[in-house]
Amino acid sequence: VGDADTAVPQDAQVIEIRGKHVYPGIISPFSQLGLVEIGAVRSTRDVAEVDDINPHVKAAVAYNPDSEIIPTVRSNGITTALITPVGGIFSGTSSLVELDGWTIEDATVKNSVGVHLNWPDMNPPRNLKDPKKEKEAKEKIKNKLQKIEKAMEDAEMYRRAKKADKNIKIDLRWEALIPVLDGKTPLFVHAAHARQIEAAVDFCNRRNLRMVLVEATDVLQVLPLLKKHNIPVILGRIHSLPAHEYQGFDHFFHLPAELAAAGVKFCLSNSGFFGNWDERNIPFLAGTAAAFGLEKETALRSVTLSAAEILGVADRIGSLNAGKDATLVVSSGDILDVLGNDIEYEFIRGRKVNLDNRHKQMYYKYRQKYK
Repeated sequence: VGDADTAVPQDAQVIEIRGKHVYPGIISPFSQLGLVEIGAVRSTRDVAEVDDINPHVKAAVAYNPDSEIIPTVRSNGITTALITPVGGIFSGTSSLVELDGWTIEDATVKNSVGVHLNWPDMNPPRNLKDPKKEKEAKEKIKNKLQKIEKAMEDAEMYRRAKKADKNIKIDLRWEALIPVLDGKTPLFVHAAHARQIEAAVDFCNRRNLRMVLVEATDVLQVLPLLKKHNIPVILGRIHSLPAHEYQGFDHFFHLPAELAAAGVKFCLSNSGFFGNWDERNIPFLAGTAAAFGLEKETALRSVTLSAAEILGVADRIGSLNAGKDATLVVSSGDILDVLGNDIEYEFIRGRKVNLDNRHKQMYYKYRQKYK
């Protein structure tokens, strides 16, 4: 990155891209890429553990860099993804990986990004025919909230005991939560509805935790709260139907613009119905947001630099600056436009990436069928 006076090594390869567009690599801030190959085949899914309290479980351990899905996502400009475990209450610890590499060690950008907590639904369904079932649902919510509080209390006690006695028996669950308690890594709280979000914010404030809100379906109802406490948001899939009957069909399309107007830091994810293979469409979410009121530059930022800032890696990726990793994409058209997006070159940490994938191979194969 430089100007006409920048020194270029004599043996450098020159790639002519006059008239084309250069972008930072797109970042997926919440996915199960490399953890699921075929959703209908149980033996290819490794996204969750059986217990409720698993903050120590690292997604990177199960990551498969040879997944056939990864090249199909990568070839659309997505260069980096946060690999996240799911299920239970404390799902585990996420890892940020580059979508190219022989092994997980080659691909890892940041091994432990944060611990993920699934906040329980605070609105149990009403059951007028059977009040007993409604009472049981409320008890389950209460039980989950107690488990969350107890886990954090146990982690805090473990942290204090470890400071007092270096030879204390290691407990991996609470080891994983120490950086969260120290404020070194964030707690990613997955919560959709307003009451969930309010309860989660109160919980994190009481314990002085760095919170990142994930999903946030009812985010508009709590914007002042998020702004007040400077809580960043990883929005769920905005290509979704409205969550409530009083909302317009384009409710989620406008969400990014409304968050930007409120001054809440956010980035876009494609988590939701379609699964991890659909991560390739993240640039088009930003394109939709731009078409529904978000400034074009901010839309691009929402899938690049804003995501990098929220994940704590803005010093390495997310923008085109001298000193950062050479993780970038060249497109002949607008990368946010489904009609213009045409990735011609991709580089991850300076390495030229092969843009071939199984979809392209099948396309070329069956083009020959009737020749």
